[in-house]
Amino acid sequence: MPNPLYDTLFGRHQGKQTAFLQMADGTVLTHDMFLRRTAQFAHHLNELGAGPGDRVAVQIEKSPEALAVYAACVQAGIIFLPLNTAYTAEEISYFVENSGARVLLCDSRKASALQPVADRCGAILETLDADGTGSFAARAALQADSYKTVARTSDDLAAFLYTSGTTGRSKGAMLTQGNLLSNCETLVSFWQFTKDDTLLHALPIFHTHGLFVATNICLHTGAKMLFLPKFDLDVVLDLMSQATSMMGVPTFYTRLLGDPRFTRELTSHMRLFISGSAPLLAETHVQFEQRTGHRILERYGMTETNMNTSNPYDGERRAGTVGFPLPGVEVKITDSKTGKTLPQGEIGEVEVRGPNVFKGYWQMPEKTAEELREDGFFITGDLGQFDKDGYLQIVGRNKDLIISGGYNIYPKEIELLLDDAPGILESAVIGVPHPDFGETVVGILVAKEGEVLDLERIKENITGALARFKHPQKLIVVPELPRNTMGKVQKKALRDQYKDLFIPA
Repeated sequence: MPNPLYDTLFGRHQGKQTAFLQMADGTVLTHDMFLRRTAQFAHHLNELGAGPGDRVAVQIEKSPEALAVYAACVQAGIIFLPLNTAYTAEEISYFVENSGARVLLCDSRKASALQPVADRCGAILETLDADGTGSFAARAALQADSYKTVARTSDDLAAFLYTSGTTGRSKGAMLTQGNLLSNCETLVSFWQFTKDDTLLHALPIFHTHGLFVATNICLHTGAKMLFLPKFDLDVVLDLMSQATSMMGVPTFYTRLLGDPRFTRELTSHMRLFISGSAPLLAETHVQFEQRTGHRILERYGMTETNMNTSNPYDGERRAGTVGFPLPGVEVKITDSKTGKTLPQGEIGEVEVRGPNVFKGYWQMPEKTAEELREDGFFITGDLGQFDKDGYLQIVGRNKDLIISGGYNIYPKEIELLLDDAPGILESAVIGVPHPDFGETVVGILVAKEGEVLDLERIKENITGALARFKHPQKLIVVPELPRNTMGKVQKKALRDQYKDLFIPA
């Protein structure tokens, strides 16, 4: 019986002795070894009472076994729910209760904190550690190493991914087999991945980028992964000579550029560097190309859709943009109030439609109706514009829009000016409450190493470039910007920190 996602990503490699995963210490796992472990895990999940349509929540460290849990869920028709390893027990409680997860897997170090959560939510708790040990692995090892794949269709749910919840309760995005498979097939073709590729994989696998983009592409093509538990600069530099491609977040690339060992010679055999999950500074683009001769490829995706757009594989990769809509994906810019499509060059809400777009939010029909139009377009919450050549530029989140004295202010416009100022490494522009204007602009700056910022000079430069209502009322220098695990600047944290800046005591 067919199971499109399993058959395409995993089943085609049944019995193959080719290398699939290589660890930092040189240990290699073949496709056959991986799929035998997957089958044992699928059997044990069934033994724990998880069957087709049930949810399995996992908060475990990155490992081959963690990946095998994903594969086992796909093979058994179970909905896979990966959770950020940084979440607290209180946060995990919401996800398990909301999803109705039948099983909760965690690192053994967190078992005592999560056992009450599992008990309260009626879930079975087992452990799986980064070294492949734990109660789940031990019991699964007693199972048969072959498993009859459960029949599924493209419309059946494959995974829940919970949004960050920065503007309210976290929402469970329901992703189907067809969502994941269509996007994977598109990216394989667009980025020209083949079985001859070796991907340097240092991303987490609880997130779209590391799991449903990087991993699925390699599974689809039979490419090998250099599978690292996390980004370790020394290890990445050591293994790069064995790789042909790398996917990362901007932090990866800035850290590589900060090391003199990262040279043109070291990257001479590399085919492709991809960046996403957070915007890449134009300066990083320039430095990277000067150092290596490679131009980083930026793309745009999100939890609910996987990838939507990409800079071209062949053709100009334009800094400050996320390229063009992927084949089969429609992108339009609309007025957030009327929903009408805006002319090219105007800033508005980014909406996307395609086979990659999720089915809706779990048990939130009202929220689904708010963000997923009847015609299939998803209102992303991102603000963007198409330039004259059709490249999409993301200028910020709708919630980050600043309205000061009735004027709309887009933080990205100010950030680009600040980032170009002498001595500034990066910036974040936020809106904070103001007694006269409702909101006003504040610029948060990070200086380059060894630089002392001349704030008055920076203000003078902005004065000549921007309308007065866009001028930051205050510039604040900080050691670093707060980021999440995928490198995105957490503007909500900055707004919370500085919300009383202009409010009289």
